[in-house]
Amino acid sequence: MSISDLLKFGGKRPDVPVAGPIGDAPAPAGPDTVVASKALPKFIGALSHHEAPVLVDFGPVIGTNVAFFGEQLGCKLVIEDLDAQIDRHTREGTRDVLAESLVKRFGQADGSVDGVLCWDVFDFLSPAAAKALALQVVRILKPGGAVMGFFCTKAVDRAPFTKFEIVEPQTLRHRHHPGSGGPKYVLQNRDIIKMFDGLFVSESFLLKSNTREILLRKRA
Repeated sequence: MSISDLLKFGGKRPDVPVAGPIGDAPAPAGPDTVVASKALPKFIGALSHHEAPVLVDFGPVIGTNVAFFGEQLGCKLVIEDLDAQIDRHTREGTRDVLAESLVKRFGQADGSVDGVLCWDVFDFLSPAAAKALALQVVRILKPGGAVMGFFCTKAVDRAPFTKFEIVEPQTLRHRHHPGSGGPKYVLQNRDIIKMFDGLFVSESFLLKSNTREILLRKRA
């Protein structure tokens, strides 16, 4: 199976228009960090029971990730790069319509996707936009499907976007993803459970970095 067979492109403050030009968020100082992940191997294990699963990735294209999922799961990978969509709305001063834009983005049929990699996208969404996106995730996920997301536990005024590169099934390299970035919002566990109504929390891990890795499932 070729790379082209595996890869498919998918189409504390309110969201208000931002005046003036927006520059890129500063990149983190120092080399890329390599972090152990507890949820990723659980996510891979959940999808390994599906034949030729369809996987939606909210991150950008990363060649090593495409190769990894192709080799490990033989899946079709749909790349959405939602950071780019958030960045566009931020620069255009249209964050107030981001929730509506996210709803329109997903044309997949109900119950047509086996897994969704959210990474840390929800950190950068206001409550309204996060709820709109979560509803789409629940809608497109098949029974027995899995969702993995990373959630911050401390709000920040502005943070850069991050690319999550799979080094090994238990290890991720955090790479800078150019863009405007934005504020990071904290979602409590109860908020996440309510937002993903129709799914249940299968695994939850609080890392030393104070990031919560959460694996959600839809009952078969």
